[in-house]
Amino acid sequence: MPAPAPPPESPAPPALVRLEAVSKRFGDVAALEAVSLDVATGQTTALLGPSGCGKTTCLRLMMGLVRPDDGRVSFRGAPLPPEGTALRAARARMGYVVQDGGLFPHLTALDNVRLMAQTLGWTAASIGARVAELAALVRLPEAMLARYPSELSGGQKQRVALMRALMLDPELLFLDEPLGALDPLVRAELQDDLTGIFARLEKTVVLVTHDLAEAVLLAHKLVLFREGRIVQQGSASELATRPASSFVTTFLRAQRAAPWAASDGVAPPEGITPA
Repeated sequence: MPAPAPPPESPAPPALVRLEAVSKRFGDVAALEAVSLDVATGQTTALLGPSGCGKTTCLRLMMGLVRPDDGRVSFRGAPLPPEGTALRAARARMGYVVQDGGLFPHLTALDNVRLMAQTLGWTAASIGARVAELAALVRLPEAMLARYPSELSGGQKQRVALMRALMLDPELLFLDEPLGALDPLVRAELQDDLTGIFARLEKTVVLVTHDLAEAVLLAHKLVLFREGRIVQQGSASELATRPASSFVTTFLRAQRAAPWAASDGVAPPEGITPA
């Protein structure tokens, strides 16, 4: 008897965001050159690379904060509107967390979190219920919400910033080096929390980081940039075992000591040998 046919591969999730041959210049500096990228619905995509490689510019283009000089950025299957009401409507489906949290210093943590919901006319009851839900999700004691940003630790600020980004229940969440300014212990704790939050919410997430360990822990797909171009994209194991260039191998090896210490209990991706 002939061998049974292998089961068909599961189709890839549809792209929520798509970049097609996108380029962006700032004066004489080429920040991005002919970048094409799909961000799969319901998955976390990590944009990696050294400082100045274009990963944050790529994120800002996806959000419509800057416009491409060439190419097209699409959201939900349609070109991202250039401006006006249509762009604001698209951004209402997006949440954004920056490195230092970006909280308004003159507002309490609670007022930071509920600001957009109040602006959009949510009822007090709806706001209160959503805030309580998010505080439990990010493990922030509700008493902390009465404090101003200057009265919060770095980790607490980032938890508040994440609550604010999730307040309107966006389908797409952007995180630009969200943990980069935190000390190692707080960073590790928040990384673990984010892993659980992403799994529970099943949001589409775009994460910018220079930290390979963080990307491997949080993301389904890694996208490695160098000098404004995508060098390679795929899983950590794919980058390690089938590197597209010597730069990919060099980048992975340069960080091999941090992610995979045996005491962490985190296995390295295939092809990366712990230091």
